[in-house]
Amino acid sequence: MNDSLRYQIALTKIPKIGNVHAKNLISFCGGVEPIFKSSKKALLKIPGIGEHLAQAITEQDVLRQADQEIQFIQKNKIQTFFYLDANYPARLKHYNDAPILLYHKGNAQLDHPRNVGIVGTRKPSPRGKLICEELVEGLKEYNVQIISGLAYGVDITAHRKSVELNIPTVGVLGHGLSRVYPQNHYNTAREMELNGGLLSEFTSDLGPDYHHFPMRNRIIAGLCDALIVVETPNKGGSMISANYANAYNKDVFAVPGRLSDHQSAGCNHLIKTHKANLIESAADIGYIMRWDKLDQQKNIQTQLFVDLDDRERKIVDHLKNIDSKSIDQLSYDAQLNASEMAGVLLGLEFKGVIQPLPGKRYMLV
Repeated sequence: MNDSLRYQIALTKIPKIGNVHAKNLISFCGGVEPIFKSSKKALLKIPGIGEHLAQAITEQDVLRQADQEIQFIQKNKIQTFFYLDANYPARLKHYNDAPILLYHKGNAQLDHPRNVGIVGTRKPSPRGKLICEELVEGLKEYNVQIISGLAYGVDITAHRKSVELNIPTVGVLGHGLSRVYPQNHYNTAREMELNGGLLSEFTSDLGPDYHHFPMRNRIIAGLCDALIVVETPNKGGSMISANYANAYNKDVFAVPGRLSDHQSAGCNHLIKTHKANLIESAADIGYIMRWDKLDQQKNIQTQLFVDLDDRERKIVDHLKNIDSKSIDQLSYDAQLNASEMAGVLLGLEFKGVIQPLPGKRYMLV
């Protein structure tokens, strides 16, 4: 039995311990296991830990629940990602509210060079479905991975079109991996595991409770480089995803609709308030994300004839053989703080070595 995983799962099972609070506990105690080996008296000295939380930790019932979850993981070949591990999705790593533990079934490359999220209403119009399929088809040439939520409507349309076109696709779930919800999407989910997969922050015993779905929307937003909203009213999960994406400095795109169309009111609002780029086709996304330009440059062998110091060369090395990276990813890779990273990037820009991209990302010239 993996003792580290046992304590990681147990931490997520403590009532009223969210991801932010859990990370603070880990920082104060110096790891996950020490949390459960601390006395109640020691736990009460930690800011934010009251009598009830300290009691829940020391009772250790969550460790028994973790043991049951590990049996499920082993039986079903589930892969886990802990937020301090090297294999944790890089796009999520730097968000304070990111899950401390993720469960994945399938063969998806979560750090795929280009992740595109597609979300929308659960009751799309025939026009909305057609646009969704056309966008997925157009995105195929950009070598993307499609991220969505396996829900009715736009989500499942995007997943099924991806499966049909052999585009890797990941469904982020609002429940544990012991089930597929809606049940109607079971066959599609199984096909997705062959080229993509299913991802969740919830243990196998947790079902599709209504408050789980807004939580999974932040994962969709955090995993993608670009988020597309196809059709949505002014309120709903798609608008939550778009708001998260904007907060995470991701590029958001929306398909416009007629002024009288309730189904597109949310898309029109995002465009009107400058929270989304108006798009008509996948080519618009490729242009705004500069993927066309990047793909043209991939086939050109470049040689840098400039003098670089050690920190600059480290950044260049991390940008080799990859389309682009965010400033957060580069800071983490190079172990530089924000002010140091800003100075190094500015110097590389002046030397013509790197070029800034939308969403605070950088690429080699």
